[in-house]
Formats: sequence, C-alpha cells, structure tokens
Amino acid sequence: MRPSLLRRAAATLPIPPTLAEASMQLIPPIPLYRRLLRAHRGLPDDMRFMGDAYIKSEFRATRTSDNPIHIIAFLSQWKLYLEEVEQSATEAGKAAPFKGRRLEVDKIEQLSEEQIGQLYELMHATKDVWKSPEDLTAQAGGGPSGSLNPSAPEDDTKDK
Repeated sequence: MRPSLLRRAAATLPIPPTLAEASMQLIPPIPLYRRLLRAHRGLPDDMRFMGDAYIKSEFRATRTSDNPIHIIAFLSQWKLYLEEVEQSATEAGKAAPFKGRRLEVDKIEQLSEEQIGQLYELMHATKDVWKSPEDLTAQAGGGPSGSLNPSAPEDDTKDK
C-alpha cells in the first residue's frame, strides 16, 4: 500500500485522542480568538456584538489560568464552537444566520454552580436580542413618540 493511503486511513480511525494528542489538534489562543471574531462577521449585528463581547471577556478571564487541563478544555470547546459557526455559514451560503443548538441535559448536569449562574445570566442577557423592536417598546412601556403611555389621561394633580 502506498504511504499516502496509509496516512489517509490513519486519519479516519475513530480513536479518542489522549491529552497530548488533543492539545496538538488545538488552535493556539490568539489565532483561535481572531478566527472566532472573524467568524462572527457573518452573524446579525446584535448577535455579533454580544458574541464578540462574550468571547473577549471569556478569553480575558482565562488568560491567567495555569491549569493545563482547564486551558485545553477551554480551547477545545471554543474550537468546537468555531467549527459550528463556520459550518453553518458554509451550509447556508451566509444567507441564514447561525442558530445554535440546545444544551444537552447531561452537559448541564456536569456544570458547576458558578457555570450555571453564568449560563442563567447569559440567558437573561440574550432574551432581548430575539425580540422585535415593537415588543421591546411595549415591554418598556413606551410608545413610538417616546411617551410612556400616549393613551393615558394626563395627571392634573400638579394644579391642585
């Protein structure tokens, strides 16, 4: 068998990588960070700005980590996210935005209390992104003219 066929066959084996092999497949932090920001260019503006801010804060928070297992897990999960965003962009021909996916129950059960708190905060921060401008205006109690409730009678208690 030719050596090139052996290399191709070896690349398709479904052997789970060891810690050393997984670290070799990872993208270094700065190129990964740049690729993530570039991948977000295809997202709608609201999602892009929120995603960019989240990526920046997560990378800043992890910059001081000394635990190699934590760093490898961090980089591998961001690489998986990058592959999902890039794949959805190529499948849709950049016409449809990235939709994401639901979290699996077993993944949620593996989260720490702090991570669940962060996920909860992220959920509330992203709720307004999916609302229409009319819904946001109605929720704030403001009308199109900027008044709180244009149909409500004016309060005449100032004159009394």
